[in-house]
Amino acid sequence: MNSDDAGRAAAGRLVDAEPLPGQLLLPGMPSEPTAATGEPDTLPGLEFPAGLAAGLAAGLAAGDGSPAADGELAAVAAELRGLDRDGSRTAAAIRGALDMLLDGQHTGRYRWEQLHKTEKTHAGTLVEIALARVLKLADGTTLDYTIAGADVDCKFSHRLGGWMIPPEADGKLLLLVQASDEDGSWSAGLIRATEQNLSPAGNRDHKRALNERGRGAVHWLHRRAPLQENALIRLPEREVAAIFALSSGQQRVNELFRRAQRMRVSRTVVATVAMQDDYMKRVRDGGGARDQLRGEGIVIFGDYAGDQLLAAALGLVRPGPGEFVSARLARRSRVLARAGGGAAGTAGAGGAAGAGGAAGAGGAAGAGGGEVSRYDRCIRLDGADWVLAGPADPFELAPSLPR
Repeated sequence: MNSDDAGRAAAGRLVDAEPLPGQLLLPGMPSEPTAATGEPDTLPGLEFPAGLAAGLAAGLAAGDGSPAADGELAAVAAELRGLDRDGSRTAAAIRGALDMLLDGQHTGRYRWEQLHKTEKTHAGTLVEIALARVLKLADGTTLDYTIAGADVDCKFSHRLGGWMIPPEADGKLLLLVQASDEDGSWSAGLIRATEQNLSPAGNRDHKRALNERGRGAVHWLHRRAPLQENALIRLPEREVAAIFALSSGQQRVNELFRRAQRMRVSRTVVATVAMQDDYMKRVRDGGGARDQLRGEGIVIFGDYAGDQLLAAALGLVRPGPGEFVSARLARRSRVLARAGGGAAGTAGAGGAAGAGGAAGAGGAAGAGGGEVSRYDRCIRLDGADWVLAGPADPFELAPSLPR
């Protein structure tokens, strides 16, 4: 059998293998062949090329130890992909581990730089445990996990390329994880800790970093994927200082939704600002920010399906699970009147989203086919059409969201 035949045979085994229940499939591994081409589909940004199987067979025949020749690495990647094809579960595990480390509800911390050195060292353990729990990974024999029958060590770094590899991982497979709130992204990849991939000099614990060749040899499963954003990091420091300068948790939560308008705000951020056990009470109707900010025209959309549709109709980002988006609204009729009627012609036939949130996006652009303006994106609540307020629009009592 020549190398081409071996490659095709290996490809068949990789594609035809039936995944076990609960297996993790990380992006970048071969998937089911498409009807049109017969070749496996790959997701954007994945690092395993379509010719992986052929390269694997050729590498095995050559015995060169290259990543393409590493059948164990390919099997681990395939199993990880099966467990979390889009990476959402891995992203949630990383987000949860970082939030647990910062413990904003009790400390008010929200940046990596605010952690003590020993806490930063502990981050890797929290990420390792979180991934094992979310992906249901078995304990390893000598390393962190057993995946597809192979021992795999999990290494976390806040900085891309900053992983330190212990001596016991020499020659073993590594699951490299990196995440940064400042960048708003996370990455995960696989590599074997061979001498060719590691720097010669280690620290006093004999741990070594990846060398240039090693950094280039990482098989990325997800690279710079979006991490649930931290609104406190996106806000300018002066805005955050103004929020934390207030004395009560309710005042701080109110100020958060004033200053972080049109941004996703997670429950963790609310807890960090409130620093109270009943932090969600500081948002809700019945005395929370939703009630207290209505007089300023500010509405707080949550993760209810109706709220999500209304937010989208206004052109806002949709709040995801456990998220909020605040925005100041103004009556469309009054905005048009103050504009002297000059914008009335842009409204076109596009209707407002209804109070039940059933309508789609706000009205379309006018007959001229131009860009959708803020006059067109409107929702109907309390018997009136509402648009996003501009800086010059006066404050008025905001409508109530349907529940």
